[in-house]
Amino acid sequence: MHKRFLVFQHLPWEGPGTFLRRSAERQSLELCIVEIWHQSIPDLRSFDGLIVLGGSPNVDEEKAYPFLKNEKAAIRRALEEDLPYMGFCLGHQLLADALGARVGPNFCRSVGFTQGLLTKTGLKHPVFDGLPGNLPLFKWHAQAVLPPVPKAIDILATSPQCQVEAISVEGRPHVIGLQFDNHAACVNDVQIWLAGDEKWLSEPPRVNTSAILAQAREQETLMGEQFEILFENYIRSVL
Repeated sequence: MHKRFLVFQHLPWEGPGTFLRRSAERQSLELCIVEIWHQSIPDLRSFDGLIVLGGSPNVDEEKAYPFLKNEKAAIRRALEEDLPYMGFCLGHQLLADALGARVGPNFCRSVGFTQGLLTKTGLKHPVFDGLPGNLPLFKWHAQAVLPPVPKAIDILATSPQCQVEAISVEGRPHVIGLQFDNHAACVNDVQIWLAGDEKWLSEPPRVNTSAILAQAREQETLMGEQFEILFENYIRSVL
């Protein structure tokens, strides 16, 4: 049966990554993209799930990014209606904010590749079924979900660069937030992101973009395979 997920995109160059688009196609899932900064949000009831991507805004910057107000309301509505939800980076933070968690500056700017570690709860979560406890993560953020989190939130993964790398809601495995952007860890996507955020990356502490690109080339195959497993797990658990 044909399924459709609504996708909130925040930047022209930061759309669904190659791995996400490929995995969605293999699952016969249509991604219906809304460029949230200038397009209206359609009726959520017309879709089978919601994916919220990353982007430049912080969750508390409604004055600078007025579209956040309507977006936050839509996310709360999705949660109230128990719609399947998957958030990446900012989408993960917006989910946490809607659930009552604090979001603020991370203890470091986390850009590039690092190793993540699944928690005991994460090892049991269906989205990580068949994946190792240690996962390569592609990161692109300076804000983060700050512990302690509300009791209803399960922390699924952590890393040396961020304490809360993945979350879900107790009893609702179809609601998940991922601080990492593994959906876009393909070399072509990484090149686009490096160009799109060139100014931010040049701010101190300056990011070694050549090293990031080299790591992307080295890990592209593995990260593509692992993301496909993760996304297949997710779709199988919600549809």
